[in-house]
Amino acid sequence: AGSLAVNKGEITFDGVSYAYDEENLVLQDFSLTIPAGKKVALVGPSGSGKTTLMNLTMRFFDPTKGRVLVDGQDISTKTIASVRVATALLTQDPILFDDTVRANIEYGMSDVTEEQLRDAAKAAAAHDFIEELPHGYDTNVGEAGSLLSGGQRQRVAIARALLKSAPVLLLDEPTSALDPSSEVKIQKALETLFVGRTVLMIAHRLTTVRDADLICVLDKGRLVESGTHDELIARDGLYAAFCESQFNEASATASDDETSGKASSTSEDQKEQVIS
Repeated sequence: AGSLAVNKGEITFDGVSYAYDEENLVLQDFSLTIPAGKKVALVGPSGSGKTTLMNLTMRFFDPTKGRVLVDGQDISTKTIASVRVATALLTQDPILFDDTVRANIEYGMSDVTEEQLRDAAKAAAAHDFIEELPHGYDTNVGEAGSLLSGGQRQRVAIARALLKSAPVLLLDEPTSALDPSSEVKIQKALETLFVGRTVLMIAHRLTTVRDADLICVLDKGRLVESGTHDELIARDGLYAAFCESQFNEASATASDDETSGKASSTSEDQKEQVIS
């Protein structure tokens, strides 16, 4: 197998199906092209195939049928190492190793200068807290990053992705488990990371979805709707139903807060509720 050569970062799912076994078909004839540099949000109920699409893009496994192409190249014919170099993955629970902050940011890369390291950390809003650690960049983060807070772990992972400079970025709502102050910092860092990259993200919140160039709604392994937020609301289909149910849940939460003497949620807060 040759190496994947990525110039732009266009991703194409060409008639992709995937089954974990004969009884469980997770994706069925899924076709979608994500233009280079665009942000695409995947929305749908649990088990609809969102995570499977991410895994196929990373070549954690290959399609049962169909092809996944990056810049027109079938990634199943390319080395796994070259596919992983071209992609960066950010999840709700970032993977950190029992090593220094420096080693975690530089993971998988060689010949990183101090300036490059610090520039990536600054862009990820991580430099300031790293400098306050007992040994700065040479502080050990503990097993699975246990000596850092959730927001700090996430910013180290974003710094790693920035330094890696992969053209394809995969996200599974990396801010969903964070407190509001950490989330604001992470969102700003992500905006820096998005520039010039093709982004495929699993979205649970309306605020995340609304910013996407394209929203793809999955149900039972099939692509059932796609469009912008406004287009899909106007279509009054599955996506609109998601938004309505989420808004109703948020309204109920706000009412509960009021009756217990807490401040009520604003409409913007309501938009932060889970969409799937």
